[in-house]
Amino acid sequence: MSKLLDVKDLTVRFALPKPSLLAAQPYLEAVRGVSFSLERGRALGIVGESGSGKTTTAMAAIRLVDAAAGRVVFQGDDLLQLDEEAMRQRRRDVQLIFQDPYSSLNPRARVADIVREPMDLMEIGDMASRMTRVQELFELVGLRPDQLNLFPHQFSGGQRQRISIARALTTNPKLLVCDEPVSALDVAIQAQILNLLARLKAELGLSYLFISHDLGVVRHLCDDVAVMYLGKIVEQGPREALFDDPKHPYTQALLSAAPSLARRKSKGYVRPLKLSGDPPSPLNPPKGCAFADRCPMAQAICRDSQPELRRLGTRQSQVACHLAEA
Repeated sequence: MSKLLDVKDLTVRFALPKPSLLAAQPYLEAVRGVSFSLERGRALGIVGESGSGKTTTAMAAIRLVDAAAGRVVFQGDDLLQLDEEAMRQRRRDVQLIFQDPYSSLNPRARVADIVREPMDLMEIGDMASRMTRVQELFELVGLRPDQLNLFPHQFSGGQRQRISIARALTTNPKLLVCDEPVSALDVAIQAQILNLLARLKAELGLSYLFISHDLGVVRHLCDDVAVMYLGKIVEQGPREALFDDPKHPYTQALLSAAPSLARRKSKGYVRPLKLSGDPPSPLNPPKGCAFADRCPMAQAICRDSQPELRRLGTRQSQVACHLAEA
């Protein structure tokens, strides 16, 4: 398969208030040299704790957040180097599904107008063809034609997210960035939306950059997974390799913390690794591995030098850990 999106050394930093007039400008590095690639027709899940930088990484990759350094190559074009008009045209191919399906929809607009809006802004077709496209998309995402003239508050949470998905599909994008699209929904509705996204991926040949803190959701939908910690990817690889044989201690701790009926305390299950304490401050990241102070297996080398991503085998993950073994 060919690469649709190739991100190299992406860095995002935010300016902080100066402690004094003559002091140097302080920065918070939210994303620190992140690299990954996404192949056509596949879904890459980015997971991690809150504050790990996963959403900022995705937003910077599609230029909704300014990047300080790096390259984001999409179909041969470096998005970070495009001018405003060229990037505006590129947005036909890259669309976003937001986390909250209610706040992302205009409460004063009818849903037909909401779904049609991207085509209006991009001047795609005439009004008749746009409305035909809206009707097709409503049917595609499982909504009824008689609901076209309703307002967002007249729909359930799951239906509102279907409207958001329909809006994202109006320009026939090749890449959908999904920013925790089911975290605001209850479990039963989550399953319906995930199954819809999986069906659309197969039928339309879509690629997903999927942001989530829920490992179960990522395992259900994604083909590849990248685990972030304090602004860096610590492990990435195929879904099966990462879930069946995680190599980084942080990944192991995340997986052991996920709820499971098969691993209950009543059956004598004991977590092999527990996440204790808080991540270090991104204002002053540690010299070595950022996870060292929380890792029960940390050694001197972990605190002295920063590990780089390395591949352990042809079908195994890439891991940024001094102690990981094939």
